[in-house]
Amino acid sequence: MASYSIGQAARLLGVSSETVRRWADGGKLSMERDGSGRRVIDGSALARFARERGTGLHAVPEDAVATSVRNSFVGIVTGVRVDDVAAQVEVQAGPHRLVSLVTREAVEELALDIGVMVTARVKSTGVHVDLS
Repeated sequence: MASYSIGQAARLLGVSSETVRRWADGGKLSMERDGSGRRVIDGSALARFARERGTGLHAVPEDAVATSVRNSFVGIVTGVRVDDVAAQVEVQAGPHRLVSLVTREAVEELALDIGVMVTARVKSTGVHVDLS
Protein backbone atom coordinates (compact mmCIF):
# COMPACT_ATOMS: atom_id res chain seq x y z
CA MET A 1 0.00 0.00 0.00
CA ALA A 2 1.30 3.44 -0.90
CA SER A 3 2.09 5.91 1.87
CA TYR A 4 2.94 9.58 1.63
CA SER A 5 5.12 11.98 3.57
CA ILE A 6 3.63 15.18 4.95
CA GLY A 7 5.21 17.17 2.11
CA GLN A 8 3.88 14.83 -0.57
CA ALA A 9 0.38 14.93 0.95
CA ALA A 10 0.54 18.73 1.09
CA ARG A 11 1.41 18.95 -2.63
CA LEU A 12 -1.38 16.53 -3.55
CA LEU A 13 -3.93 18.47 -1.48
CA GLY A 14 -2.70 21.91 -2.59
CA VAL A 15 -1.92 23.12 0.94
CA SER A 16 1.16 23.73 3.08
CA SER A 17 2.94 21.03 5.08
CA GLU A 18 1.96 22.92 8.23
CA THR A 19 -1.72 22.63 7.29
CA VAL A 20 -1.36 18.85 6.90
CA ARG A 21 0.34 18.69 10.33
CA ARG A 22 -2.50 20.71 11.90
CA TRP A 23 -5.11 18.42 10.32
CA ALA A 24 -3.26 15.39 11.70
CA ASP A 25 -2.79 16.91 15.16
CA GLY A 26 -6.48 17.87 15.17
CA GLY A 27 -7.58 14.34 14.28
CA LYS A 28 -8.90 15.21 10.82
CA LEU A 29 -6.24 13.18 9.00
CA SER A 30 -4.75 9.99 10.41
CA MET A 31 -1.00 9.46 10.31
CA GLU A 32 1.28 6.65 11.35
CA ARG A 33 5.02 6.32 11.90
CA ASP A 34 7.13 4.44 9.39
CA GLY A 35 10.12 2.24 10.28
CA SER A 36 12.33 5.33 10.58
CA GLY A 37 9.91 7.14 12.90
CA ARG A 38 8.72 9.62 10.25
CA ARG A 39 5.04 10.52 10.09
CA VAL A 40 3.37 9.09 6.99
CA ILE A 41 -0.17 8.95 5.63
CA ASP A 42 -1.68 5.79 4.21
CA GLY A 43 -2.61 6.25 0.54
CA SER A 44 -6.19 5.05 0.87
CA ALA A 45 -6.76 7.29 3.92
CA LEU A 46 -5.35 10.25 2.00
CA ALA A 47 -7.61 9.49 -0.98
CA ARG A 48 -10.70 9.38 1.29
CA PHE A 49 -9.67 12.66 2.94
CA ALA A 50 -9.08 14.32 -0.44
CA ARG A 51 -12.50 13.21 -1.67
CA GLU A 52 -14.26 14.45 1.49
CA ARG A 53 -12.37 17.74 1.37
CA GLY A 54 -13.15 18.22 -2.32
CA THR A 55 -16.88 17.62 -1.96
CA GLY A 56 -18.57 20.91 -2.72
CA LEU A 57 -15.28 22.69 -3.38
CA HIS A 58 -16.34 23.46 -6.95
CA ALA A 59 -20.06 23.34 -6.38
CA VAL A 60 -22.26 24.20 -9.34
CA PRO A 61 -25.12 26.58 -8.49
CA GLU A 62 -28.50 24.93 -8.00
CA ASP A 63 -30.04 26.98 -10.80
CA ALA A 64 -27.43 25.73 -13.30
CA VAL A 65 -28.50 24.00 -16.49
CA ALA A 66 -29.06 20.25 -16.13
CA THR A 67 -26.21 18.29 -17.74
CA SER A 68 -24.79 14.78 -17.96
CA VAL A 69 -21.24 16.08 -17.46
CA ARG A 70 -20.15 15.25 -13.91
CA ASN A 71 -16.81 17.07 -13.80
CA SER A 72 -17.65 20.72 -13.25
CA PHE A 73 -15.34 23.44 -11.95
CA VAL A 74 -16.53 26.92 -11.01
CA GLY A 75 -13.76 29.40 -11.69
CA ILE A 76 -12.74 32.75 -13.08
CA VAL A 77 -11.60 33.49 -16.63
CA THR A 78 -7.92 34.49 -16.51
CA GLY A 79 -7.20 34.70 -20.21
CA VAL A 80 -8.92 34.87 -23.60
CA ARG A 81 -7.11 34.67 -26.94
CA VAL A 82 -9.32 35.03 -29.99
CA ASP A 83 -8.52 34.69 -33.70
CA ASP A 84 -10.76 34.65 -36.78
CA VAL A 85 -12.53 31.34 -36.00
CA ALA A 86 -11.30 29.86 -32.71
CA ALA A 87 -10.51 31.05 -29.20
CA GLN A 88 -8.54 29.84 -26.21
CA VAL A 89 -10.11 30.46 -22.81
CA GLU A 90 -8.12 29.97 -19.59
CA VAL A 91 -9.98 29.36 -16.34
CA GLN A 92 -8.56 29.22 -12.81
CA ALA A 93 -10.74 27.04 -10.56
CA GLY A 94 -9.10 26.91 -7.16
CA PRO A 95 -5.64 25.44 -7.72
CA HIS A 96 -6.65 24.10 -11.13
CA ARG A 97 -5.88 25.83 -14.44
CA LEU A 98 -8.16 24.70 -17.26
CA VAL A 99 -7.73 25.67 -20.91
CA SER A 100 -10.59 25.33 -23.37
CA LEU A 101 -10.56 25.73 -27.13
CA VAL A 102 -13.90 27.09 -28.30
CA THR A 103 -15.24 29.03 -31.26
CA ARG A 104 -14.96 32.79 -31.50
CA GLU A 105 -18.75 32.83 -31.78
CA ALA A 106 -19.07 31.09 -28.37
CA VAL A 107 -16.78 33.64 -26.73
CA GLU A 108 -18.87 36.48 -28.15
CA GLU A 109 -22.27 34.90 -27.30
CA LEU A 110 -21.22 34.17 -23.72
CA ALA A 111 -19.41 37.52 -23.36
CA LEU A 112 -16.34 35.68 -22.04
CA ASP A 113 -13.69 38.06 -20.80
CA ILE A 114 -11.06 38.17 -18.09
CA GLY A 115 -12.69 38.31 -14.67
CA VAL A 116 -15.96 36.59 -15.64
CA MET A 117 -17.06 33.70 -13.40
CA VAL A 118 -17.77 30.53 -15.39
CA THR A 119 -18.35 26.81 -14.91
CA ALA A 120 -15.89 24.67 -16.85
CA ARG A 121 -17.24 21.21 -17.63
CA VAL A 122 -14.90 18.36 -18.53
CA LYS A 123 -16.22 15.25 -20.25
CA SER A 124 -14.57 12.17 -18.77
CA THR A 125 -13.74 10.70 -22.18
CA GLY A 126 -11.16 13.47 -22.61
CA VAL A 127 -9.24 12.93 -19.37
CA HIS A 128 -5.89 11.14 -19.35
CA VAL A 129 -4.30 9.72 -16.20
CA ASP A 130 -0.54 9.19 -15.89
CA LEU A 131 1.42 7.80 -12.94
CA SER A 132 3.37 10.48 -11.11
